[in-house]
Amino acid sequence: MKLIRACDKQFESASHEDSKNPGVLKKVMLTYQDFIKGFVPMVNWAKLPVGKSFVPHYHETMQEIFIMTKGKAKMIVDKKSFILKPKDVMVVDKHEVHEMINIGKTDVFYVVFGVSEGIEGKTVIVTQ
Repeated sequence: MKLIRACDKQFESASHEDSKNPGVLKKVMLTYQDFIKGFVPMVNWAKLPVGKSFVPHYHETMQEIFIMTKGKAKMIVDKKSFILKPKDVMVVDKHEVHEMINIGKTDVFYVVFGVSEGIEGKTVIVTQ
């Protein structure tokens, strides 16, 4: 797993901009080196209501990237806990058991997309 916080990154000029007078700035959160080789089978806009969680599970052949946009959540990946807030990015690799719990006072919103190796794989629910 890998947690990237936007607050730890510096803005820089986008590659298509004049570096001395850029029209747009970016914070590089991930590059191609952070992803497994494969294709993107899904991009989801997700809502995790107050007090709710999703069940612990893992994916046999898919890496997932979570981009937090609103709220506060605890994410547990292979028994390690992380507090996620807006602008955080969490990369969960295949076979890593993960769950997310809304620990805030508002709904959590995030974008999640998967990168799959392109071979058949399934989602495995882990019972406690």
